[in-house]
Amino acid sequence: MTSTELATWAAALEERPPQEILALAAERFAPRLTFATGFGREGCALVDMVARFHLAVDLFTLDTGVLFPETYALWSRLERHYGLTIRAVRPRFTLAEADQVHRLWESDPDRCCELRKVTPLRAELSSFDAWVTAIRREQTPERAGARPVEWDAKFGLVKVNPLVRWTEADLDAYLTRHGVPVNPLHAQGYPSIGCQPCTTKVAAGEDPRAGRWRGREKTECGLHTRHAWAAAASPSPSSPPNPQEP
Repeated sequence: MTSTELATWAAALEERPPQEILALAAERFAPRLTFATGFGREGCALVDMVARFHLAVDLFTLDTGVLFPETYALWSRLERHYGLTIRAVRPRFTLAEADQVHRLWESDPDRCCELRKVTPLRAELSSFDAWVTAIRREQTPERAGARPVEWDAKFGLVKVNPLVRWTEADLDAYLTRHGVPVNPLHAQGYPSIGCQPCTTKVAAGEDPRAGRWRGREKTECGLHTRHAWAAAASPSPSSPPNPQEP
């Protein structure tokens, strides 16, 4: 797809419901379409859609090795509940990196995210033509410009964001209506859950992501930085020159 085709498709999908966006993406890109879930509420909703509509979407998660026990339990519960497999993608540290990584989240959280998340994700996505994410525009300022589909210049493939227009109320309604399993930590003051060392409870009135990397300016792990989707909205030299159609 060229950048022009992506922009046209994004405009056409802007008002479509997430289930339809996901189904159309599966129709176009399967079997080279994957979803990297972090087991947040949004991710659980997308797993439900994949299972409910029997969509040909590969599923995996980035197992950083320092997730909450409740997250690991939810992973198993979702697999049992929907009768599917969510693959584990784990970091492969070099000897030098293995020496660095112990408690690296304290001294250099950006480097920690790079080693535990970004590098493994980049390697995994190299086998696919498109990937699905669970981002929503209202989550962070960095995500406010996301499109339903766009070119991900950071990882070099099409990025599909079915939930991009959903509000928190939309998400709540879907999860309740379909009885989707979610992380019990959400009910204990953790609206946004990442790795255990870098996630704290959020007090009433705080931003839902205030518990991520608390006390630092860091707000993203690096998977969804703004420049990764800018090309689809405004074709530029970093836009896809003309990747082979799936």
